[in-house]
Amino acid sequence: MAGRAPAPRPRRARRPRGRFAVVAARFNEPIVKKLVDGAVHTFAEAGVPADRVEVHWVPGSFELPLAAQHLATSRRYTGIACVGCVIKGETPHFDFVAGEAAAGIRQVSLATRVPVTFGVITALTEEQAWARAGGAVGNRGAEAAEAALEMAEFVRA
Repeated sequence: MAGRAPAPRPRRARRPRGRFAVVAARFNEPIVKKLVDGAVHTFAEAGVPADRVEVHWVPGSFELPLAAQHLATSRRYTGIACVGCVIKGETPHFDFVAGEAAAGIRQVSLATRVPVTFGVITALTEEQAWARAGGAVGNRGAEAAEAALEMAEFVRA
């Protein structure tokens, strides 16, 4: 089932506390840049000052969990949004990369208790990926940032 993520819960009027990070995979970089833009815009719209949001690039989606763990264990970040794009090819490589990225990101969040969110597009075609990078189906980067904001508030409260 494809579609936009559920609407975010209304946020209190106060500005989110702390620093946030976006960890972005360079593989499929033109698409991922749109996810980064969506995440950064969402943090700004929520009132997070630009100097409190950092973007860190890694080679691919498989590397997202290690980068997120490095950042989360530094204790400098209130939340981390991981963004990337994995498009299915002719081999099972897609399944391994997408599955390990998801499992690794989840594990980092559970182990560090820092909200680390999954904004990795897993698409069968490039057209589907673009639709999820700010097209007709939304922007998974923006959704990951929104989830990081909401979970940071949840953990803080």
